[in-house]
Amino acid sequence: MNSKRVAEMKRKTRETDITVRLNIDGQGKSRVSTGIGFLDHMLAGFARHGLFDIEVKAKGDLHIDIHHTNEDTAICLGKAFDKALADKKGIRRFGCFLLPMDEALVQTALDISGRPSFYYRVHPSVKITERENAYLLNDAKEFIKSFSHHAGINLNMDIQSGTDPHHVIEALFKCLARALDAACQIDARIKNAVPSTKGKLKE
Repeated sequence: MNSKRVAEMKRKTRETDITVRLNIDGQGKSRVSTGIGFLDHMLAGFARHGLFDIEVKAKGDLHIDIHHTNEDTAICLGKAFDKALADKKGIRRFGCFLLPMDEALVQTALDISGRPSFYYRVHPSVKITERENAYLLNDAKEFIKSFSHHAGINLNMDIQSGTDPHHVIEALFKCLARALDAACQIDARIKNAVPSTKGKLKE
C-alpha cells in the first residue's frame, strides 16, 4: 500500500498544458486555475467535501471553447487518483452517497474496480433550464465521465430532482467527492489486502 497516497500528473498537447497534484489523505485544500471559473469552483468544492488536497494548473485553447481544457483536466485528475491509490490495498473500494443541494438531489454509487464504466441517469420528471454561455450540465457530465474512465472507477450517478443547473452540477461534484472519499478510506479489517477475490483490481 502507498503510505503517502499522493500523485502528480502532467499532460501537454497542442490543445492543453495541465498539471495536477493530489493528496488523497488531505484536509480539503485546493488551488485550482483552469481558466474556466465555474469548473474551478466545482473542483474546490470537490476537494473540500472529499477532504482531498488538490492543485490544478491548466492552460488550454479557451479561445475556441472549453471542451479540451475541461476533458483534459478530468483525464489528469482521474490518472492522479489511480496513481495515488497504487495497488489499492486496504481500501473500502465501494462508496455511495445521496446529496441534496437546495431543490437538487443526486445519488452516487461507485466501485474503484479498475474496470471503468459510467452510467448517468436523469429522472424523467427533472426539467433543468440552462443558461446561455454557462458551464453546462453536459460539460459536467463529460468531465465526470472522463475522470471515472481514467481513475478506473465504475460510476453510477442519478439526478433525482433539480431545476437550477448550478445546483444540479454542484450536487454532482460534491456527491462524487463524498462517495469517493468513502471508497478511498482504509479499512483496518482488510489488513493490507486487495479487496477482491481476484487478488487485484486492475483487470
